[in-house]
Amino acid sequence: MVFDIIASLHWQTKKTMENTEQTLFAKRFRGFFPVVIDVETAGFNKDTDALLEIAASVLKMDDDGVLSIDHTVHFHVEPFEGANIEQAAIEFNGIEPFSALRGAVPEEEAIKEICKVVRKAQKAAGCQRSVVVAHNAAFDHGFLNAAIERCKIKRTPFHPFVSFDTTSLAGLALGQTVLAKACRAAGIEFDNKQAHSALYDTERTAELFCLIVNRWQQLGGWPLPEIEATEEEQDSAAKTTE
Repeated sequence: MVFDIIASLHWQTKKTMENTEQTLFAKRFRGFFPVVIDVETAGFNKDTDALLEIAASVLKMDDDGVLSIDHTVHFHVEPFEGANIEQAAIEFNGIEPFSALRGAVPEEEAIKEICKVVRKAQKAAGCQRSVVVAHNAAFDHGFLNAAIERCKIKRTPFHPFVSFDTTSLAGLALGQTVLAKACRAAGIEFDNKQAHSALYDTERTAELFCLIVNRWQQLGGWPLPEIEATEEEQDSAAKTTE
């Protein structure tokens, strides 16, 4: 009898959680809110090399579950105190780290503002945690996490290690892993002259991510078909009505 009651309570709790009203956004990514990030840096070491530029595209979803860019926030960032600058890196991305013309802001200001914007959008979407979406996500996510730690931001909206990598998604959906080639394969215009700007790369990555997610839905991959309750759940349900 006791076990029957426990089983019944467990089943009712489970069904209550399943039936809790969720937004389409929350249902789509199990409560995660994807935020597209791109960074430009002065090297490959997240702990020692300067973060020079960062952009974050916040996404939105319409009533049909179609994903698109809502808006993008973008900052040129001052190298943190003691940061390493690799000459090869700045020759590659063309950034002059200490040029006043960049209009760079302190790292703490940039990261706190991004967290504020993301937290607000995450809440509006009915999600519980934000996840980084990026091309070769481990790199961008690593630099973001290092900056958050340097700035001593304790209430960050970002999950510390979960991310969505458009490199893998594009390889699966389009047969391409290079951002420019993946965009062109998807019919998204890509200008190589504007590449390696955090703002430009973020918005192209966001377009690519949205296209892949939306196409998967168009092809019938989402939403998933409902799975019938197991015999055990049906038996438990029957006992609650006896």
